[in-house]
This record gives sequence, structure tokens and C-alpha cells, in this order.
Amino acid sequence: MTDPPFGILVMAYGTASGPDDVERYYTDIRGGRAPTPEHLQELQGRYAAIGNRFPLLEITTQQAKGLARALGEGFRSHLGMKHSPPFIAEGVARMREDGIERAVGIVMAPHWSGMSIETYVDRVEKSVAEDGGPSFTFVRKFHDHPGFVRFLAGRVSDALAQLREEEHAHAAVIFSAHSLPQRTLENGETRCSHCHLCATSCAYVDGLRETAELVSAELGGIDHMIGWQSAGRTADPWLGPPVEEVIGELADKHPAIVVCSAGFVADHLEILYDLDIEAQEVARDAGVKLVRTEMPNADPAFVQVLADVVREHLASAPSP
Repeated sequence: MTDPPFGILVMAYGTASGPDDVERYYTDIRGGRAPTPEHLQELQGRYAAIGNRFPLLEITTQQAKGLARALGEGFRSHLGMKHSPPFIAEGVARMREDGIERAVGIVMAPHWSGMSIETYVDRVEKSVAEDGGPSFTFVRKFHDHPGFVRFLAGRVSDALAQLREEEHAHAAVIFSAHSLPQRTLENGETRCSHCHLCATSCAYVDGLRETAELVSAELGGIDHMIGWQSAGRTADPWLGPPVEEVIGELADKHPAIVVCSAGFVADHLEILYDLDIEAQEVARDAGVKLVRTEMPNADPAFVQVLADVVREHLASAPSP
């Protein structure tokens, strides 16, 4: 009799499935509060501007399938999305139905934050507590994994290669991640010395800064800054400075800028609109050339990094 397969629950934020699903998706994100008609129209306009593409589910599906292949026989992957089907609870249920007894959860987000990573963990544990399921351990971060650092360095190098020689020689890099509300840091997220909004320090901010410094070192040292993107529309302050502000600051000294969105691992609205349209417009107005790194998506080299992260986690973590 063979042992049950080992489960890998691959989790991501979720996505609207199409233009008609945008209101449902954003209502879910907002905890059941529908966006205003004006906000909904603006959101639908942003999706229309990128050709009404909604690629995240397909990309995450391919990442999960690739991860199971890279880990080899005895591993089986399932999907769990935070704000769209298949929801995290559905993924846990399917693992239970498949007879999986031990599992690892991994979120497609490299940097730890209580507002992001731990909310996925909470949903898994709630589902298991209510309905049963595998015994889980969790990968909580991989922003500093050597394989991930090398992968991003390769992406930055490829982006720099798109520049003319003079631009390349004097280019700077912005490493970005999704902004978070400042209140999450004040409520125990711990440590945020670089966010320009508070005097304490923050593990999330420090994590992005560490990624930036490691990738820069891998490339022999390059002028770089961190910036934050895609802040929400709330009265609370969010982490800054925003990418657009950093572009303006760097434009005074550099003819070209590379944006490496190190906090994301797939193409979606925050990349295809926020960077490819909004940030590009800011760069044009500032008179600076802007290119961005290609997203990891389901690149086999990135999937292999994820497999290495999972293997190392399993080797060091208590058996689930």
C-alpha cells in the first residue's frame, strides 16, 4: 500500500473572471461592501485599458501544476484563492477529498506581512478546524531565498539589456511591492523605519529592502530605491513613497529606470495597468525612459525556485 500523496496548497489573491465579475470581486475584497458606481466604472475602465485581460487564475494554475511536476512523484498541488473561486476553503476541501493527510501552504507573495500572508494561513486553519483536512505547515516568505534573488537579478539584467548603452550605464532600479495601510503596521506588524509614515520599523518594508539590496549585490551594485504601488482608496495613510513619486525623484539623475515589481509574481491589473500604463505616463512626463522586468509567471526557472523553497521548508519544519 502506497502512502497518500503530499499536498501543496498554492494560494493567490484572486481575480475577477471577466468584466461582469468585477463588481463581485471588489465587493469581496471590500468585505462585502460594494464599490460605488463611480469607483466601479473606473475599475472597469482600467480593465478595458488592458484589453479586459484577467490572467491571474490561469497563471496561478500553471504555477501550481509546474510546482507539482518539479517536486516529483508523491506531491499533488491544489489551488486556493482568497477572493475568487476556487476559494481557499474549496482547495482544502478538495485536498481532503483526495485523501491528502499532510500538506504545505504557500502564498504566491514573496514577502511576509500579517495583513497578507497570515490572512491566508487563517483561512486554511479555519477551514481545517471546521471541516477537517490535511495537517498543514506554511511557507511564510521567500523574498531572500538565493534562488529567488538570482532569478530577479536575471530579470533586472534582461530589462537593462533593453536600454541603449548610455541609458544602461546610468540607469537606476525601483524595487516595488503592494502598499499596505499604515494602521496595519501600528497594530502589531512590527517595524517600519523606511515607510516615511512612522518612526517604528516594519518587517514587510525591511523584507522588500532586503530583496532590493540582495539583487543589487548580485548585479555588482546598482543605484536603486524601493517604492510602493497600487495603494487602496481609503482615508487611512498607506505605505510610501509611491512608485510614481520615486520615478520623479530618480528622473533628475538618471536617463532610464527599471521597475522590478519584486512583491508580485504574476501579471495582473497592478502590473498591466498600474505599471504599464500609469507609471509609464508618469515617466514620459518626467522625460525618463521606463522599462519593467518580466514577471515570473509560470517560468520553469521560477517554478524551480518555488520547489526548492518547499523542499527546504519541509526539511527544516516539523512534520505536519
